[in-house]
Order: sequence, then C-alpha cells, then structure tokens
Amino acid sequence: MSMPAATIDAPAAPAAPTAAGRPEIVLKSSEFRKGRAEGWLELERLVTRVERQGIRKLSLDELQRLPILYRAALSSLSVARTIVLDRNLLLYLETLSVRAFLAVYGPRGNPITGLRAFFGHELPAAVRSARWHILVAALTMLLGVIVGFMLTVQDETWFNSFVPAGLAGGRGPSSTRADLLNREIFAPWPGLVESFGLFAGVLFNHNTLIGILTFGLGMGVGIPTIMLTLYQGLPLGAFIALHYNRDLTIDFLGWLSIHGVTEIGGLLLFAAGGLVIAEKMLFPGRYSRLENLAMHGRLAGQMAVGAVIMLFAAAFLEGGCRQLIASTPWRFAIGFGMGALWLAYFSLAGRGARR
Repeated sequence: MSMPAATIDAPAAPAAPTAAGRPEIVLKSSEFRKGRAEGWLELERLVTRVERQGIRKLSLDELQRLPILYRAALSSLSVARTIVLDRNLLLYLETLSVRAFLAVYGPRGNPITGLRAFFGHELPAAVRSARWHILVAALTMLLGVIVGFMLTVQDETWFNSFVPAGLAGGRGPSSTRADLLNREIFAPWPGLVESFGLFAGVLFNHNTLIGILTFGLGMGVGIPTIMLTLYQGLPLGAFIALHYNRDLTIDFLGWLSIHGVTEIGGLLLFAAGGLVIAEKMLFPGRYSRLENLAMHGRLAGQMAVGAVIMLFAAAFLEGGCRQLIASTPWRFAIGFGMGALWLAYFSLAGRGARR
C-alpha cells in the first residue's frame, strides 16, 4: 500500500476543549507529514524488497536501518492516532507497521526449510536431550504393567478394576480362550472404511487426549504425570495376565506389538515432556521458574509434536493393519521393525547438524 497522495487540506480544525479545559491540538495531514514522509517511504522500499527478494538481499547498512525506521513508523502511528484526522494516513501507517513487523520479526525460512530443520535435527535432538526423563517414564509404566499383571494373574476380578468397560470391549474374566482368539486376536478384518477411517480416528483421538493430559500435568511438579503414567501400565498388565491364564501370551503380544510399540513410545514422549517441565519447576537453578519454562518449554513442545506423530502412526497400524495381518510372526516383525526405525531416527538423525 503506497502512501496516500496529499489531499487538499482544509484549515486546521478549531481546538476542541478537553476535560481538563485545555484545547486539543489537531494537525493537518500535510503538517504531520513534514520530516516524516521520507522515512516512511524509505521503510516501505526496504519492506517491499524483503517481501519480494528476502532479507538476505539487504546490505548491512539497510539491515541496520530497517528496525530504526520501523520503530519511527510506530512512533508516528501512535502520534497520528491522537492528533491527526486523516483516516487514509492512519490506514497507511497501520499497514506499513504490520508489514515492517513481519519483515523485522517474521520467520526467515520458508515452511519447507522449517519442516526439514524440525524433523531433521530439532525433534530428534529434543528427544535425545530428554533420555533420562524417557527412562523414568518407561520404568514408571513398566511398574504399572508389573503390578497390573501380578494382581490380575492371581485374581482376575482385578481386571474390571484396572480396565474401563469401554477399553475392555467385552473382554474380561468370563472370556474363554476361543472368545479371545476369534473375537480379538484373529478377528476378521472389518473393512477399509471402518478400519482406517472410523476406528483409527477414534483411537488417535483417545490416545492423544491421554497423552496431552499426561504432558500438561507436568505443571503439577510431575507427580500427576507419574501417577497417570503408572496408571497407563495397569490395564496393559491386566490384559497380559488375562491372556497368560489362557495360554495366549505370545499371540496376544504379537497382536499388541504391531501398534503397541509405536503407541507406547508416543505416550512415553508425552510423559517425558511433562517431566522436563516438572524438573525445571522443581530445580530452576540459576534462572527463575518462568525463565526455565520459556527456555525448556519449546523442547518439551517439540517432544509433544513427535508424540502426536507417533500416535497417528500407531492409530493407522492398530485401526487398519492389525486385523488385516493375521500372522503372529509378521505382527512381531512389523511392530519391532517400527520400534527399530523410531529408535534409529531419534538416536542418529541430526547428530552432525550444527546447533
């Protein structure tokens, strides 16, 4: 938007009395432009070059001038809103200020470059930096699995206490071996639409909601995150015990592994992100808690994004591929193959990139 051409200025408006009894000063547009228009035009030229060619095309002097001119334009806009009646001039300064803000503070790379940097370096680096938090989350969930298994394998009534009815899906102490084989482990494939559309979407929404809750509870100094992670292991241990008592342990673990390796990995990333936040709140060190949240919240957020991606992949595998592949060895191969790929990605990707 170019600067509005000078219009025929009417005589200065009479001074209007204010609440304090002093007259309010109202300037004509031409008087306000004097000494300022040159800077606005220079800023507009620089901003236009940045929009068309990129910030790298500016010289060192122009780079130094850009923020100075931007702040001067903001100052002019602030004054103009108070003492100038020309609406076109106000609109010009507002538009110029927004464009200059994006040129000074906007992102420097295109979206493709940002995605490449995020997935190529930032995400795996964030996960590696939180390896101890991931270990704590994994041991916590493992403890829940052990407790759920030990209690349920001796008394299957514990199954109903650990597994909600919606998650049980009709399975429980009354289920026979044939029921679990035919209606769960080797149940027929329900079809493309129901598998990849409806069921996968429900699974993704449910798991993501649980994961985000685990992540957000890190603000409670980590105790709710630990408790929820422990609780997530209890149903898994109860399910393993239910199938163990019916000699279906291997088949069930194969049925579980095709999606469970990726799903559990995503949930652990959510929990580890919450623990990162909790650690910086409990042990702020040389910085304040608010400063720690600002510095490490980005790292935890990157882990949460990675967790969402893993849960999306897990929902695809569970909703569409689990019943389509009715072979226990193949299920193990796919499940642990995916686990190996995730491990290699988070361990090796971006190690040679410069921070």
